[in-house]
Amino acid sequence: MTPQTLAQRAYTQSAAPTRTPRDTEYEAISKITHRLKVAAARKATDFGGFVQALHENRRLWSVLATGVADADNSLPNSLRARIFYLAEFTEQHSSQVLGNKASVEPLLEINMAVLRGLRQMRGN
Repeated sequence: MTPQTLAQRAYTQSAAPTRTPRDTEYEAISKITHRLKVAAARKATDFGGFVQALHENRRLWSVLATGVADADNSLPNSLRARIFYLAEFTEQHSSQVLGNKASVEPLLEINMAVLRGLRQMRGN
């Protein structure tokens, strides 16, 4: 390997884009939303997978609620309150989904709306 190749590889590795907290949030919500959507489509044949995906979504919203409840959170109070409300809604609605009393669609719609908001914040 030539010195030029080594230098190019070293530079390429260090030039990797820096991830912001918003990027990390976007990726986490996106992955969980995708898993929930796929699991919902397979619910009839893999109910356990559906329950697991629903649990992951609940856990995500629990983490988000904890984050916005922190006094040091820098988001505007009105946005923090809306996120906390969505976390409460997600918890209650998930129970109804598990009891076959509601559709998973509102949970997917909420996650997609949050992803759109994060995408705008990221400038994409």
